[in-house]
Amino acid sequence: MKLIVGLGNPGKQYDQTRHNIGFEVIDALSGQFSIPLNQSKFKGMYGIGLHNGEKVLLLKPLTYMNLSGESIRAVMDYYQIELEDLLVIYDDLDLPVGKIRLRQKGSPGGHNGIKSTVAHLGTQEFNRIRIGIDRPTPGMSVPDYVLGRFRPEERPLTQDAVKRSAEACAAWLKKPFLQVMNEYNQ
Repeated sequence: MKLIVGLGNPGKQYDQTRHNIGFEVIDALSGQFSIPLNQSKFKGMYGIGLHNGEKVLLLKPLTYMNLSGESIRAVMDYYQIELEDLLVIYDDLDLPVGKIRLRQKGSPGGHNGIKSTVAHLGTQEFNRIRIGIDRPTPGMSVPDYVLGRFRPEERPLTQDAVKRSAEACAAWLKKPFLQVMNEYNQ
């Protein structure tokens, strides 16, 4: 079974914010894979289904960003999911808006959701898709920025990034992550 996790914060007030772009990818996959997020357990909303013959679990942790690892660890333990079968999708301040970067390991880089995930998994070595949200303008705090919405001119870039991230997830169900990484990190 493959576990695809999108990081974000629960609640309508966080919909469409920069920090919730991981949730947007999970919503896109839910529609594409016909896997409804209709189960609530493990401090998250999730759905399980088949896509191209591969069993897939889509997860949106509802712990708030800083505690995302709790939900991920609980799902992995319950379903006995191996580390190589995990893919985490999240926002990244160090990439320009709309840019995606796939990696197999790395430090949290200040991202609290990834800090929590690393703490609960006990390793920095897991598959991930980072989606660029850029940095705030001088004088704006990082929390205000990541909890803010994209500017109208940024939305086409983010929609494209969500689409490409979902495509990369689908590709990962058919081939090794390293191969997918080489294709999507062009």
